[in-house]
Amino acid sequence: EVQLVESGGGLVQPGGSLRLSCTASGFTFSDYWMYWVRQAPGKGLDWVSRIGRDGTSTVYKEPVKGRFTISRDNAKNSVHLQMSNLKPEDTAVYYCVRPSTPFGHWSGGLKGQGTQVTVSS
Repeated sequence: EVQLVESGGGLVQPGGSLRLSCTASGFTFSDYWMYWVRQAPGKGLDWVSRIGRDGTSTVYKEPVKGRFTISRDNAKNSVHLQMSNLKPEDTAVYYCVRPSTPFGHWSGGLKGQGTQVTVSS
């Protein structure tokens, strides 16, 4: 059974940092691109970042460039999102996503239960 389990969310003040983690099981993790996506209150899912299979290729949505860093550890079947200089507009439930095919789009993929990130003073 394919499973993704996110952790690391919480309440943080503006300007603070958090590190999200996602542990995967049930598939060959190193075969797949991995994504982080988020869902802000009252809005739909939106992608945040993508990482290539070996971790050397990364892509970020413009609003998080320079503040977020995606990484992965294939030996531990995990993907991480280091978030710094957090802003209230980063408040959302964050999900890691495995696409349905190794190089696929995030929208058709499998996601975990999510982890809540709240940025507020």
